[in-house]
Amino acid sequence: MQNDNVKFKNEFKKRLYLFVLRVIKFIDQLPADSVCSVLGKQLLRSSTSILTNYIEANSASSKKDFINFFTYALKSANESKVWLTLLRDSNKGNTHEINYLLNELIEIANILASSILTLKGKK
Repeated sequence: MQNDNVKFKNEFKKRLYLFVLRVIKFIDQLPADSVCSVLGKQLLRSSTSILTNYIEANSASSKKDFINFFTYALKSANESKVWLTLLRDSNKGNTHEINYLLNELIEIANILASSILTLKGKK
């Protein structure tokens, strides 16, 4: 069981890393206008925050600290959904790629939320 847990953590960290790389490539392909510049910077900040908070959680000094980092990661995932939705609905960027990123964010957010509930003993 412990090996499965370690394997899942490593795979999830890799999944987050690959997600952020894909967001970076997506942002680089956005039109060079003022809206995309602002939304792209916000998306970059919030999406990288998911990964960094997840990594910080793994170095947390207490269970409460661990939960807090997961909560920040979840909030950043939810914020990233907003930026991607705004880009989609304003017809900026590749729609297929935006939908892929949104679906991936939903799965990431669900994993983080489920983990938080488990850690809090509510699941």
